[in-house]
Amino acid sequence: MTLHDSKAFSGFAVKDLAAAKEFYGGLLGLRITDDGPLATLHLGGGRELLCYEQPTSTAASYTILNFPVADVDATVRELTDKGLRFERYAGMPQDEYGVMHDNGPTIAWFTDPSGNVLSIIATD
Repeated sequence: MTLHDSKAFSGFAVKDLAAAKEFYGGLLGLRITDDGPLATLHLGGGRELLCYEQPTSTAASYTILNFPVADVDATVRELTDKGLRFERYAGMPQDEYGVMHDNGPTIAWFTDPSGNVLSIIATD
């Protein structure tokens, strides 16, 4: 048995699936397929990510999902205007919106309702 041809997929746990669907579908604008106790997030490029409820789950303290965009600053401002709060990390040179420039790729981090870390990151 080999797995190299398997259409593997990734998944992550959330504490409240309804809140996650509202966040990922409503706020972030992702298309979501509701599969009962599971939700499939449809990402660009035909990628899919499984999201499932696990009320006792612990949030990932690392970035579980990166959203590459051409203009990080514009995307961050748009999401901030919709009410999303971007994280600030001690020792990171971030601007007033939470965007880090000139210290690796331009990037800004935020969390989902379960506390999982995500990012908006420059495509270049």
